[in-house]
Amino acid sequence: MSLTDQEREEIIKYRVEQSSKTIREADLLIKNNSLAAAVNRIYYSIFYIISALGVKHKFSTSNTNNLRLV
Repeated sequence: MSLTDQEREEIIKYRVEQSSKTIREADLLIKNNSLAAAVNRIYYSIFYIISALGVKHKFSTSNTNNLRLV
């Protein structure tokens, strides 16, 4: 299934917002000395940004052994 340019932009915006929210959560966790949980939030923040880049540049990030165009 191919995405329209508008759908692609909406997904990118949503994933960037998810990443920003998640990094703010990590900051709060760090301030409360919950470092393991903060690492988890940082991991997901990076995941969301990489997902947005995948949509922007039309590649799938679901399987690193088999990148494919979307």
